[in-house]
Amino acid sequence: MKVVIAEKPDQGATLAKPFPHRKKQGYIEIGPNEVFPKGAYITWAVGHLFGLQAPEKYDSKWKKWSMDDLPIIPARFQYELSRSKAKQFTVIKGLLHKQEVTEIIHAGDAGREGELIIRNIISMARVQKPMKRLWISSLTEKAIVNGFNQLKEERELRDLYYEAYSRACADWLVGMNASRAYSILLKQRGMSDVFSAGRVQTPTLALIVKRDEEIENFKSEPFWEVKADFEVSGHTYEGTWHKNDESRIDSEKLARKIAAFCENKPVEVKEVKTDRKEFSPPLLFNLSSLQATINKMFKYSPKKTLDIVQKLYQKGIVSYPRSDSQYVTKGEAETFPDILEKLKQFNPYKQWIPVPNESLMNNKRFVNDAKVSDHYAIIPTEQVTDPDTLSMEEKKIYDVIIKRFIAAHHDKAIINYTTITTLVDQRAEFLSKGKQVLKEGWRKIIVENEKEDEPLLPPVVEQDQGLVKKVTTKEGKTQPPKRYTEGQLITLMKTAGKFIDNDELEKVLKQTEGLGTEATRAGIITMLKDRQYIEIRKNIVFPTDKAKVLIRAMGKNVLASAEMTAKWEQRLQQIGKGNASAPEFLEQVKKLSHVLIQNAKDEAGNWNFDGLDTESIQRAPGKNGKRSGKTPLGPCLKCGGKVVDKGKFYGCNNYQKNKCSFTISKSILSKKITGTIVKKVLKDGKSDRIDGFKKGDKQFSAYLGWDAQQKKIQFLFDVN
Repeated sequence: MKVVIAEKPDQGATLAKPFPHRKKQGYIEIGPNEVFPKGAYITWAVGHLFGLQAPEKYDSKWKKWSMDDLPIIPARFQYELSRSKAKQFTVIKGLLHKQEVTEIIHAGDAGREGELIIRNIISMARVQKPMKRLWISSLTEKAIVNGFNQLKEERELRDLYYEAYSRACADWLVGMNASRAYSILLKQRGMSDVFSAGRVQTPTLALIVKRDEEIENFKSEPFWEVKADFEVSGHTYEGTWHKNDESRIDSEKLARKIAAFCENKPVEVKEVKTDRKEFSPPLLFNLSSLQATINKMFKYSPKKTLDIVQKLYQKGIVSYPRSDSQYVTKGEAETFPDILEKLKQFNPYKQWIPVPNESLMNNKRFVNDAKVSDHYAIIPTEQVTDPDTLSMEEKKIYDVIIKRFIAAHHDKAIINYTTITTLVDQRAEFLSKGKQVLKEGWRKIIVENEKEDEPLLPPVVEQDQGLVKKVTTKEGKTQPPKRYTEGQLITLMKTAGKFIDNDELEKVLKQTEGLGTEATRAGIITMLKDRQYIEIRKNIVFPTDKAKVLIRAMGKNVLASAEMTAKWEQRLQQIGKGNASAPEFLEQVKKLSHVLIQNAKDEAGNWNFDGLDTESIQRAPGKNGKRSGKTPLGPCLKCGGKVVDKGKFYGCNNYQKNKCSFTISKSILSKKITGTIVKKVLKDGKSDRIDGFKKGDKQFSAYLGWDAQQKKIQFLFDVN
């Protein structure tokens, strides 16, 4: 008999579905059939059953956090069983040691982490039996049966295991040592929180903080534009004054002068230029592009999207979700007509099927075997399901995947972009831009979010004459760069190579898909939230002062750069392909650990955290002896309770008890209100003078004070 080990219970149940089976406690017994003539046992992990041991398990002195003991480098890495998962490991171990079991089938997720999870279980069960690998990209019954009939040899994936093991050990070394070093050194500066650092999370955080600094340092400048309405050959349209390809004027006086010159003047159409552009259908989804699209459409976090599409995968109705490819193989493309035929029975898809292009077999935009490594793009499988039978969230994502799939079979969209250059009194030039959709093509299925400020322009021709009907000046202000959404953060991690000056390393990051992998990026963002490095407000990502402290402390440390991740991923990829040595790689990481510790020590004396609220970055005892980040800032001026940092604002901790509504915002009229300011208000009833409040275009200085009669915080001003 054979033992099949899946990665999760749901996957185990799905793998058993095509065969006669009976459920048992912790496993499923498969009856004899064509694929398993003697029957089989299907069991499962519950994610990672084993994790690398904590430092104190190697040496008791490492339980205490001390700079003198860093770096922590175990002589040999060892795994330990998670207590909560011990029961399932006992089931798996018992099955593996059964005398009638002669072969193991590794059926973990077809990727680096899946390889590690199942092999660790087999290794820790101390069993040595022949092993083969199930490697499939969808969980349809057909794909499952084909996969079991075409198992890979264990040795074909052994290097992938070495890659995963090397990544786990290296991340442990760097994360454990850097986190302890910066936590200890920052505690000496009065911050007693734990500062987690890591190979992927820290450079990602550095990019978020960098954007925040760009916004903070941005100085908005006013500008003016001159707009005019023209009447030409019986048609009316609007234009914007420009000179040397620039429409913004930095002087209101000059703008008004131009406007005055143009009033009631004759005009002539100088040039009408039309560019015809063709837009091919968008590529099929990989996980990052799906997460970014869903976040833009529905504001779902990347993790939520992954969780939902994982459910769709386990139902067998979409292909493997953690794919990094946007292409499919010719073998998969052969199934597309059948999938389309099944989709035709459901609304709204029937209106777009039959499709203009019945086959994509020779379309390299979508079908390219060379660009599919482990998994192909995320597509609906031939096990098509009525979307109305799914939950609302599942339906939304399934619908988006289906529409992208159908759109691939439709024609290009063709759009005319027209620019009219209008000359006022033979001197002042105005530009008018518009578009005309000549052929919708795939765009009738996928509605693209485009600017709606490009109107359909009238059919005027060069040398047509007319008059200025109306002219106005419009004031505007230069805008700072925008903060990232969660979806954009996924894309940013994927394309982090553009932040590297070194061309070779940029190519490496492009090949290795930037920071993290398709499978890990959502988890990294969740980790940054959980560790209070970022806050998500209305889908916008904000770094906390804790994040800014860590990134300032890191400075130009290699751990905060995408460059190290590029080199690291390059070597890991080489290990996975059998072209590099795992032991040599780990020796280099051990040396890097020494360098990281030394750099932190050397630079600590020069750290400058001016402008950051370092006092609020603390840990205080919480329930059950656990710790939380809510150190009281002082007594509530309204009810006598304790005022704590509540994330987006400071508030009384008695809200649940007596509905006390005392709060102080963390930002008042564009001015950041720090914990230090709040402490002063709570202690003395009034802050020190605060400069830089902004109302409209004006700035002013004021104190924040407690009004005992009105029971609220208000502005107080110096009396002249």
